[in-house]
Amino acid sequence: ASREPWSSRVGDFATARKSLERKSLSIERTKGAEILFGIAPCSLALSQSRRDLLRLFLKQSGGSRRLGMSELVLQAAARGVPVHHVRRRELDALCRGQVHQGVCLEATPLRFKSLEEAQKPPLGDEEGPKRQVIWLVLEQIQDPMNLGALLRSAYFLGVDRVVTSQRNSCPLTPTVSKASAGAMEVFDVYSTDDLRSFLKAKTAEGWEVVGTVSRPEDVENVPVISCLEFQWNKPVIIVIGSEGDGISLETQLLCQRMLAIPPGRALHPGIESLNVSVATGILLHSICSQKLRRSA
Repeated sequence: ASREPWSSRVGDFATARKSLERKSLSIERTKGAEILFGIAPCSLALSQSRRDLLRLFLKQSGGSRRLGMSELVLQAAARGVPVHHVRRRELDALCRGQVHQGVCLEATPLRFKSLEEAQKPPLGDEEGPKRQVIWLVLEQIQDPMNLGALLRSAYFLGVDRVVTSQRNSCPLTPTVSKASAGAMEVFDVYSTDDLRSFLKAKTAEGWEVVGTVSRPEDVENVPVISCLEFQWNKPVIIVIGSEGDGISLETQLLCQRMLAIPPGRALHPGIESLNVSVATGILLHSICSQKLRRSA
């Protein structure tokens, strides 16, 4: 009787091994949950009570991150969250190839808060006409990396509230949380389906609504000044527009002033603007530094 060729048997073995590996990678997700990834988002989510936490997945063998992993295990134990040690390929599959740093957390999604909640300041946090309060309004920010970076800057620089437009805006996804270095887990984000009515109402309350623009020549009927010249002594709303088109014309006309970042050199055509999250970081630093100086 003829024997089966050696190469055929090796091929069958390789096929069977790949099949087993595929089965081992399929961790069944809980319906209605999502997978957070990265040390900072998972650690901060574990430290808060804003999500329902279901399972923590850690890469087998700690290596140089053993101490950090031990802290995550302690956080999970304190919240009653089961911990599973799995292979890296299983973590890769859970977060669909994102950079997870050896950590994934299954949890319920975070939602935007309603604007009605944003209208009610916490007890003892009066937002009177003389107090320097700054809100950041995001109109149609669609890229999760940009949204995460914006939230990280807003949290770091001392913005009091962030409000997004519901239409054509990115939801609060795990990618946003990772890009925010976990700031999304501790910083409330609000949303409105009627941005213009909201801005009109805040103007009537005595707030100043300030827009932003990369090309001052594109703005009509609204004064444009450098962010370095901007002074403020009452509650202010800074409006940031979408990555491609900036602030809509209808929103522009609700702004009392528009801010621009002066470039440091003559610019070549095609590279005359900054990434929206970078530009916002520069603007917020310029504006929030006045708040810090007055409170010192």
